[in-house]
Amino acid sequence: MDTDLYDEFGNYIGPEIESEEENDEDEEEIDDINSGKIIRNKEEDENEEMEDDSDTQMAVILHEDKRYYPTSVEVFGPDVETIVHEEDTQALTVPLVAPIKKKKFQIKEQQLPETVYDMEFLVDMMNTPHLIRNVALIGHLHHGKTSLVDCLVKQTHHTFSESDEERELRYTDTLFTEQQRGVSIKATPVTLVLPDIKGKSYLLNIFDTPGHVNFSDEVTAALQICDGVIIFVDAAEGVMLNTERLIKHSIQEKMAVTLCINKIDRLILELKLPPQDAYYKIRHIIDEVNGLINLYSDETEPKIMSPILGNVCFASSQYSLCFTLRSFARLYGQMCPDLNIMEFARRLWGDIYFNSKIRKFSKKPPHGSAQRSFVEFILEPLYKLFAQIVGDVDSTLPSILDELNIRVTKQEMKMNIRPLLRLICGRFLNDFSGMVEMCVTHIPSPIDNAQRKVENIYTGVFNNSTIAQDMFTCNPKGRLMVHSSKMYPTDDCTFFQVLARVFSGTLHSGQDVRLLGENYSLTDEEDSRVLTVGRLWIYEARYRVEVNRVPAGNWVLIEGIDQPIVKTSTITDLQMDEDVYIFRPLKFNTQSVIKIAVEPVNPSELPKMLDGLRKVNKSYPLLNTRVEESGEHVVLGTGELYLDCVMHDLRKMYSEIDIKVADPVVSFCETVVETSSLKCFAETPNKKNKITMIAEPLEKGLAEDIENQVVSINWNRKKLGEFFQTKYDWDLLAARSIWAFGPDMTGPNILVDDTLPSEVDKTLLSSIKDSIVQGFQWGTREGPLCEEPIRNVKFKILDAVVASEPLHRGGGQLIPTARRVAYSAFLMATPRLMEPYLFVEVQAPADCVSAVYTVLAKRRGHVTQDAPVPGSPLYTIKAFIPAIDSFGFETDLRTHTQGQAFCLSVFHHWQIVPGDPLDKSIIIRPLEPQPATHLAREFMIKTRRRKGLSEDVSINKFFDDPMLLELAKQDVMFNYPM
Repeated sequence: MDTDLYDEFGNYIGPEIESEEENDEDEEEIDDINSGKIIRNKEEDENEEMEDDSDTQMAVILHEDKRYYPTSVEVFGPDVETIVHEEDTQALTVPLVAPIKKKKFQIKEQQLPETVYDMEFLVDMMNTPHLIRNVALIGHLHHGKTSLVDCLVKQTHHTFSESDEERELRYTDTLFTEQQRGVSIKATPVTLVLPDIKGKSYLLNIFDTPGHVNFSDEVTAALQICDGVIIFVDAAEGVMLNTERLIKHSIQEKMAVTLCINKIDRLILELKLPPQDAYYKIRHIIDEVNGLINLYSDETEPKIMSPILGNVCFASSQYSLCFTLRSFARLYGQMCPDLNIMEFARRLWGDIYFNSKIRKFSKKPPHGSAQRSFVEFILEPLYKLFAQIVGDVDSTLPSILDELNIRVTKQEMKMNIRPLLRLICGRFLNDFSGMVEMCVTHIPSPIDNAQRKVENIYTGVFNNSTIAQDMFTCNPKGRLMVHSSKMYPTDDCTFFQVLARVFSGTLHSGQDVRLLGENYSLTDEEDSRVLTVGRLWIYEARYRVEVNRVPAGNWVLIEGIDQPIVKTSTITDLQMDEDVYIFRPLKFNTQSVIKIAVEPVNPSELPKMLDGLRKVNKSYPLLNTRVEESGEHVVLGTGELYLDCVMHDLRKMYSEIDIKVADPVVSFCETVVETSSLKCFAETPNKKNKITMIAEPLEKGLAEDIENQVVSINWNRKKLGEFFQTKYDWDLLAARSIWAFGPDMTGPNILVDDTLPSEVDKTLLSSIKDSIVQGFQWGTREGPLCEEPIRNVKFKILDAVVASEPLHRGGGQLIPTARRVAYSAFLMATPRLMEPYLFVEVQAPADCVSAVYTVLAKRRGHVTQDAPVPGSPLYTIKAFIPAIDSFGFETDLRTHTQGQAFCLSVFHHWQIVPGDPLDKSIIIRPLEPQPATHLAREFMIKTRRRKGLSEDVSINKFFDDPMLLELAKQDVMFNYPM
């Protein structure tokens, strides 16, 4: 009879087969198993043993005669190694089988939706670049960009239910946070096939961008791969803070500009303006936009916005209404087949009147009560249609709909007013072909705009360059040149997919490419990688269409190449027969001046937080993360809402840990207001070299010109000299002796060689130029007051004693010395602290204006302008407020105005903080408000404390002993004159 065998731990071994001949052998084998020996193959591994481990017991049993059958071998076969653990070493908190996490942070379609066109047709159109338009929708907050994309999506997709039709879909707001906040946070592209008024199909790559001024970096990323923009302006609010900034930004980026006056329904339903006043309101908006285009354009004859030219359209995205003069004239053309639509459309704007008696248009009104043609033929019909739907649905509306040939079922007539308005207006004007016509006519195709676009964003040479010629002709068979400007996270937030535009060549999935980062140059090729492209998609906001290749002129979403990219990148072929340059990094129209320090609640989770910071840095174009000298991790952003969204993503999406956040602070800058009181010098540690320098303030506006790249250090000396001589009245010698801007290539400080050939050996001086420039760059990056960047300072080298032996003038000797002498010259030139100021625009009713003044006064703010908004009961108050006093300003404002005031603020300029930061007579007492003259000292001391620096600035730290003696001698002569 068989008996079961168990080891000493109770583990089942197998049945014992009784056999007298082999009994002794069996007992030996059992003893081997129980003592922890491993028997692999009886013939080969007889002598192999494995000593008993205190933690685990292992037994591997593979017998030819198969007399012992452990359960695992029975299940998995004879070649399985069985490991028996003595005790469980896995923590209780760790699941045996970890679940696959699917983070639900965005709305996605589960499958491809049904569209009015075939997806194959959309993909085929990508091969015809002259039928493609790359357009960005830009404008102020809540001016209707996302709602208009909803209308375009509803026009082209058949998968929406009645509830979707009745509510605001916000199709391109794919993040749940965007839906909950009711504001776009990310710029989202969508590719649609849309017909113009003749029914010809075009492929429109549309970028829906955020309107909140905090997220203007997303607009910059979108403009980088677009050819033109549609500026959205709310008909009731008019041109606002961000409208003006975006017009300026678009012109700087050399975009083709068109205008959409949106929400015209507000003129009818909210403001209840008569048609004549609505016309004046619309004309005022167009005049304002033209005024801004004239102001910011550097062309002699900038293109103006005019409905007659066809680059202005009118829309009500809430009620599916969009038309240009030409598309509206087509409605009349359907009634009167003999009507010349083009000529009729030209007469529908301006001071033109229709004389019904002679049936002709004239510039003079035929009688006193005559209406302009725009009012008579466009606004009045719209007013009547709205009035009938809102006021008299049951009695007269059916007959009017019959006249207009609009079919509405009895069931639809029972709908609520807003859905019924949307339905009837949509059927009245049929579709958004007027807007498509505007884009097709006034925004160039990728092939037509290629040269202008490439010259603006490509940093390479164009003469005799085959790569440049391929990009200029948008050649799909040319050398591959792709530029990426945005990244979107995958569902599990572990990787990113890269959105890019193909400028030449054709990108294939599975292709090996060379990726060049923002720091790549021909002299430093470190920032380049060879990678394999994964899958390729056309991005459609909530779903994606997979393709295997993308030709030039199109946008594409790329998988598998995100690892080395920080913000933007250039993607090219592996082998190139000429030098390849990168597309320039993004040029933003604002700065990150608000900063917060972050740290994990559990210190052991620091690596997770650092990984999260790296990912969130990829997700936000203007976000900046760095580690201070004190070791704290600092995140810099454009405003409170921006940083709130960053922290949400960091906590919930990218790191999934608890993170502590310090109170927000602002970046400061250090500057001087006078010329150095004495020539400052410093000797190298080996006493072989000596540099003499002074510091003085730059001319007004020069720092901004350098930052905005109006002037570049890479220009040749003649061109650079002419710029400074003509615009800032520098003498020619000084203008041609500029060594560097700093910090970096576009920093707002200048280093000038002001030495004379008769006094200094210029050959020796030029040999140490690089070391002095590096010391200058280092010094201007972290100033002596509180290690904040130096701004608006000109450093002049007056004298230099240089060792003749190269051994004695190395970088290790000169770089710290150059930094030290720059600091001493800075401290001798009456140093001051600078703080960022925000420009605030507040909209409030007239009775709340005084409360706005009160709130601003408490925060060192001052009003620059307050004026009524034309055609509305609101006032606009424009003001400046220090960024450090702006935290909680919006909440405070709403409290004082019972929620009636709405404000937006954006960085505007740097301003000197009142007071002397080095005045040691000022005593900072805790929890006591300081007078204005003490602010600079308070800010400096508190910043130094936060950074772990000593309490006060020690001048001795930067001055050599000879320099201190010189200083003491001057002090004696000043106080005790002979």
